Parts: sequence; C-alpha cells; structure tokens
Amino acid sequence: MLFPTAEYGLFFLVVLVLAWGLAGRVGLHKNFLLLASYCFYGFWNWLYLPLLIGISLTSALIAQRVQAAATPGSRKRWLASGVVICLATLAYYKYTGFALLAVLNLWTYFGNPPDIDIQSPLLPLGISFFVFHAISLMADAYRNKLRQRINLRDALLYIAFFPQLIAGPILRASSFLPQLARPRNPRMIRANTACLLIVAGLFKKVIIANILATRLVEPVFADPASYAGGDTLLSIYGYAAQIYCDFSGYTDIATGCAMLLGYRFPRNFNAPYTATDPQDFWHRWHISLSTWLRDYLYIPLGGSRAGNLRTLANIMITMVLGGLWHGANWTFVVWGALHGTLLVAHRLWSGIDWRPLRTLRGTVAWRWLSRLLLFHAVCLGWVFFRAPSFDVAFQVLSNLAHRGPLTLATVPVVLVLIAGLGAQYLPRRWGFGLEIVLGRAPALLRGAALACAIFVIQILGPTGVAPFIYFQF
Repeated sequence: MLFPTAEYGLFFLVVLVLAWGLAGRVGLHKNFLLLASYCFYGFWNWLYLPLLIGISLTSALIAQRVQAAATPGSRKRWLASGVVICLATLAYYKYTGFALLAVLNLWTYFGNPPDIDIQSPLLPLGISFFVFHAISLMADAYRNKLRQRINLRDALLYIAFFPQLIAGPILRASSFLPQLARPRNPRMIRANTACLLIVAGLFKKVIIANILATRLVEPVFADPASYAGGDTLLSIYGYAAQIYCDFSGYTDIATGCAMLLGYRFPRNFNAPYTATDPQDFWHRWHISLSTWLRDYLYIPLGGSRAGNLRTLANIMITMVLGGLWHGANWTFVVWGALHGTLLVAHRLWSGIDWRPLRTLRGTVAWRWLSRLLLFHAVCLGWVFFRAPSFDVAFQVLSNLAHRGPLTLATVPVVLVLIAGLGAQYLPRRWGFGLEIVLGRAPALLRGAALACAIFVIQILGPTGVAPFIYFQF
C-alpha cells in the first residue's frame, strides 16, 4: 500500500477516525493500531506477516528476559542470542543469493564450479527496518535506557507501527515506548504542521522524484551508451535530487501521519546537500540510520577510544557494513567504502593544525567550494548506488567525457531538478511562517486548501506512482 494512493488515503482516514475514537481507552487504542499496522503490511503480502510478527515477538520476549536477568553475563547472552536471530533472519532473506554467488565466483579461481541455479528468497518489504527496530528494542533494554518494564503489546506496536514500518525513520525504543505509555492528547496535535509535511512529501515524491525518474534518470541508467556527457551529468544530478525527494518525501508523509495520530518521529533529513564536509552530510542525511550505525555499531567497535588508526578502521567498517545493509550487491559495498574514505580523509584533513589552513577553512569561499566538492563526491557515490552493476556504473561515468546533443533537458525536468536541489537552501522560517498563516485561517478554508493541494499534485504528477526507492531495502 503506497502512501500517494487512494487506497492509503482511505485506509489512513479510517484509522485516524477510529484511533481517536478509542483514544480514551488506551488498551483498545493500541490494540487497534497494532491490528491496523498488520493489515497495512499484509496488504502487500499476507504470507510474510508471520515473519514480522515472529521477529517482533522474539525480540520483545528476549528484551523482557534481558530486563529480568540477574547477572551481567546472562543479560549479555540474551542480547547476543536475540541479535544473532535477527541478523540471521535478515541475512537469509537478503544475502543468501549474494553469498552463494560470491562463493561460486571465488570457486572459478580454483576450478570449475558446479552449475547451480541460484534463487534468492523474495525479499520481505521493510525487513531491514523492522529488524533494526527489533535490535534497538533489545539493545536499549540491555543498556537500561528503558525506564519502564517492557510491555509485550507496546513492543509489538513499536516495531510494526505502520507509518514507519516500510522505510523508517528508524525509531529508538527508548524514545517511542514512553509515547505509548501516555494517553493521546488531541490538544497537543500540531495538525497544520502534519498536513504541511504530508503535502510536502507528496510533492517531493509524486512530482519531483517521479518526473526525474521517468524522464531523466531511468533512460540514462537503462541505456547509458545512448546518451552523451551532458545528459549523463544531468541524470546523475537528477538521481541525487530524486533519491533525496523520494526518501525525504516518504519520511515527511510518515512523520505527518504519525503526528496526526498523536506520535512524534525524529527528524530524518536536514538539507543534506548544503553540507560542507562528509561528517556534516551524515548529520543531515538519513539521520536515524547514521545515528543507529554510530550507537549500535561504531561505538561497540570501539569508536574513537582506541587510538587514531583504530578509529579510522572503525569508520571504514561501519560505512562498508552500512553500504551492504542497503543491498546485496558489490556496488553498495563500493558506495559505503567511498563514504568511509571521505569520512577518513576528512578526519585526517581536519587534524592538520596549520594556521594558514585554519584561516582558509573559515572563509566563505572555502565553505562554498567544499560544499560543491562534497556534492560531486556524493553524486559519484550515487552512480554506484543507482547502477545495477559495475558495468553500468563505469559506462555512465565514462560517458561524461562524450560530446553530443543535450536531449533530456526539457523545461519540466530542469524546473523540478532545480526545485529538488535548490529548495534545501530555503530558510526554515518560511515553513514556520506558513504554518502560522494556516493556523489563523478558518478550519473549512484549511481543509479546502489541503484538498486542492493534493488534487493539484495528483494532476501534475506522472501517471501511476512508482514504489519508494527505500522499499527495496
């Protein structure tokens, strides 16, 4: 069930009305939201609903055992067993074919490998996200970040809550479970903010991301040899805007829907292409994932506590595994390694304590130059992220040197590309100002404006709505 569809609109409207109707009866309210979340997931494929419930139930029971364990050793053993179960499940569905193919390719160096037809299991929708939520639940219980005893129903709802179930943002158990422990208060709902987020998310996805995908990115990556350098470069910029608008659009809609139901999500994007260094970029891009990797992978590896070389190694390990998490393909590993290299290089560069260099870093000119350089380094990574194979990625990059006519730069494409990248430089106060203006308008006028905005978005967008990019992860 995709967000920008009539089916989801009807589903959410029914859930919103019934959920607030049951808000005074906390138990029924949460039971209903849990059932609605399972219906939302089952709409894609009911056969995989037991997997979601199984992972949720297993992690919740283990988290309870972690809280009840009497000794540090038993707590650690329960945590380790839960993490192994979750990661083994993720590895089976996501990396079985990838691992077998890697073994067969290695076998060719020593002899003729057997002729095996490798079939990977169908990748369950959102498995990477709900597995990360399950691990967060157990890890937060182990680290004593949960003040209350874990309630089984609340734990199941935390993992399966439908707005974030498919593509995040990745919630922390320590921040979401306390919300479930409190009754919903309709007076605390920022309805204007929620509606603006939903409209903004629809605009990003339906208009910007879909137009860039269908008219610019997909033609070039499907047949790189047919396009010259100008179109190729434009398509790389287009994918940078597409993936941002696609993913941040999903996050905006998810956050707005959750807000209307009375729940708050963490911010997941903060104008990432305005970043001036690689570390700043990861403080702005997919923030819930980058902080999750930092807290549950980088710091347990040792973080920056064991010397400079170990710190650099931990950065590379974290980013490579983060790349592999995105998909069972070596192109994702290269993407993660590229960002790891950028982070390592930035750390070494920042450690140079030379007065002229410090002065240079403080200038406006350097800030804009570093922003430009970083953006193109990120775009280089997006080529490997988007390409289905190294052959396609290298073909796209080699085409940058080819001269030829610019055929894809139509007016709609250029306008949405500028909007997708340039809107990140708009002051945030403009959004707050719009929210204030809406708040002063009569409720009937606000409702009419919302309906008109959604209608215009549907009219201007391409026919049909492609799945969100991060659904496949």
